[in-house]
Amino acid sequence: MEEIILGLEKGASLGDGLGVAAPGSGGEKPWLLLQTCCAPCSTTCIERLFPYFKICVFFYNPNIYPFGEYSKRLDAMKRFIELFSRDNCLSDEELYLEAFDYREGEFEEKISLGDSPGLALLPERGERCRRCYSFRLEGAFAFASEKGFDYVCSTLTLSPYKNSLWVNEIGYGLEASGAFGVKYLPSDFKKKNGYLRSIELCKKYSLYRQDYCGCRYGLENSRKE
Repeated sequence: MEEIILGLEKGASLGDGLGVAAPGSGGEKPWLLLQTCCAPCSTTCIERLFPYFKICVFFYNPNIYPFGEYSKRLDAMKRFIELFSRDNCLSDEELYLEAFDYREGEFEEKISLGDSPGLALLPERGERCRRCYSFRLEGAFAFASEKGFDYVCSTLTLSPYKNSLWVNEIGYGLEASGAFGVKYLPSDFKKKNGYLRSIELCKKYSLYRQDYCGCRYGLENSRKE
């Protein structure tokens, strides 16, 4: 099993220190809410996590622009879950999707763009992105708390274009706040060729792969490059 959890000794497995049953041990798998940004980034994460957890893929991404792009990414996510579950004999309880209705303007509200208009001009990996990670992870923790999940984890650390330290700092902070009663599962999924593996899985399952992160400002920046 790849070392995906930060802070483990070299050679340690995911189950070490987390109270997670080893595959095939007969123990009950804990519930994990996987905050996901898109199907391509979810591929490697789910492949590495499913032996240890029952996984709910949490698709809450009001940052994605426009709505047609949101629909493409959601359809790709549904496709991957269906095909991966079939190939690995997973039931609807072991791997399933929770997706939320798209509301235009929600992203700008959540990152307080009206109070900080300069955020629109920042490149990727700047403060706009940090706020985006934060409100989506907070939404995941709130849902996990309401539904009784054991852990929250994020696919955001798979991409080489995302700041994994920020993602994990935000996750740890939400756990430490005590407001949710849910543990955070830290990760750096890009390690051990995680990103390359996601490309392989996208080809295997013929998944749509976008060419920009998601928000309208990232799209505008990508067109300028």
